[in-house]
Amino acid sequence: MDALAPHRRVPPELPYSLRDRKWSIAIFWTLFVIDTLAQPLILYFALWYATDLSHNLVFTISTAALGGVSIAEYFYRFYHLFRKGSVARPLNARRSWLDFFQINFTIVWLILAVELIIGTVQEEPPIRLLAMPLPTVMYYFGLIHLSLDLLRARGYKAPFRISSTPKGSVMPTALYVFIEDIVAVDGGGGQKYRRALRDRYLASPYFRQMLFEMNCFWAGGAIVWATVITIIIFTTPRDVAYTVGWTVPFLWAGLWTLITIPWVQADLRREKEAWARNSVQGNHPFTDDISGPILITRLLSVTGHLTSKFSFRSSKFPSARPKSSDQGAKEAV
Repeated sequence: MDALAPHRRVPPELPYSLRDRKWSIAIFWTLFVIDTLAQPLILYFALWYATDLSHNLVFTISTAALGGVSIAEYFYRFYHLFRKGSVARPLNARRSWLDFFQINFTIVWLILAVELIIGTVQEEPPIRLLAMPLPTVMYYFGLIHLSLDLLRARGYKAPFRISSTPKGSVMPTALYVFIEDIVAVDGGGGQKYRRALRDRYLASPYFRQMLFEMNCFWAGGAIVWATVITIIIFTTPRDVAYTVGWTVPFLWAGLWTLITIPWVQADLRREKEAWARNSVQGNHPFTDDISGPILITRLLSVTGHLTSKFSFRSSKFPSARPKSSDQGAKEAV
């Protein structure tokens, strides 16, 4: 494939731009915030304090009204993945396989359904439990994403197809799978984007290292913040607990996004510079090779070579000291 030609001096391009879709993204997130943040709080305080409804009925109404946007998105994704002739399905996957995000989307909705049913069937609803849906989502995806990258670092192979990564391949970093699925289906990038992202992922060790670091940042942050939110929910007055459970996860996501944007922009510039020097090939070019040297990304350069702290790396794949730019340039010659 020409996109992966060894002499190429820039990484394979990703045929997708968020700027071209800024209005659709803004509309979706506006509706999602109204549905998942504003609506639960408005219904709770309005029905609890301004009506004579029973406490059970207050939460029965608010729970029934919850998640309309997410449910619509679930069936939108399911339709586009399962329909005959789908151009959004994972590469070379059967029609019945869907994608990794859809599978986890289903599991997390089942968990939330149990949580909300338990919270609303009782005559006096446990309000703190009903404040936990968003922290539960943070726990779930944080643990799933960290687990995948821990297994990857230990040298395990994919036990089943993970979106476009076939069974038996090197375990992909979880954020790569998440980006692939979201952009391909929700963002309309389709299989064209899945293929381009896979080309970039396999061709660029720097790109893989960046995704690994970002995955740890988001997944680790989700677990830490969810833990803090849980402690607050179960140790503060009822109204404070309910408000914190439905608002602070959005504050965390906004803060993490503000940190992520300049971080990724800087790393993509460094990746392009590394490609221009031909110093990003690794031990096995165009292969997801976890035994290759860990390239110095923005995070590693700022913190001073954190590679020595990645003690969970498999003994089968000893860490290699990253090459300097001068060494990479000499080897390229």
